[in-house]
Amino acid sequence: MATETPKPTIVLVHGALEDASIWHLVIPRLQRDGYPVVAFANPLRSLHVDAAYLRSVLDRIDGPVILVSHAYGGAVITQAGDDPKVKGLVYAASRMPAIGESTTDCLERFPGGDFASSVNLTTYTLPDGTSGTYALVQADKYGSLLAADVPESVLALMIATQRPVDLAALSERLTSAAWTSKPSWQIRPLQDPVFPVEEWKFQSDRANSHVTEVNSSHAVPVTSPDVVVDVIEQAAKATTK
Repeated sequence: MATETPKPTIVLVHGALEDASIWHLVIPRLQRDGYPVVAFANPLRSLHVDAAYLRSVLDRIDGPVILVSHAYGGAVITQAGDDPKVKGLVYAASRMPAIGESTTDCLERFPGGDFASSVNLTTYTLPDGTSGTYALVQADKYGSLLAADVPESVLALMIATQRPVDLAALSERLTSAAWTSKPSWQIRPLQDPVFPVEEWKFQSDRANSHVTEVNSSHAVPVTSPDVVVDVIEQAAKATTK
């Protein structure tokens, strides 16, 4: 009698300006379907720091992994996804930079994105006297930029819990791109003011990604959790047969 292949662990990597609660509708669906799930707490300090933290989480997991990202989390899974236990990459409204590119490059490649004009920048001083800068979305622009189709009660929670992202996370360039050697799936939002559709198409074409389009804002894990789970399960079944 053949034994059933263990299901891969699904590691969810949230983006900038949010925390792991962005996956609150995705996690129970995956668990109900029998998948082990880890919701990674992305530090949002710098691309390479964040990727190092993610690698430390992967080190603790036995067996195959599917990495899933939202927004800026795509840069992190692209940088850290060269771990041999990572079998596939799912990008849910999430950028897919190449080696030598940064998240900012993805934001600026095509005209039409509306991120820079919607954030406030704050400079802070570290204990050693050096300084850094972080970004937060202006509260009155958060909904139209990131979550136009999210219920008001959920939107209020997202605004109240948004986390600052250090500009180093957006400006540091990748030194590794896992999608060049591993299969990828893109969930492409069609109503996202952050990225024009041309950017999504550019990224998926060069990565030869499997594409699922959804009529959603940037907040795909909240607006379309069933789609996200379906694509994750497609990736899991395709890569762990």
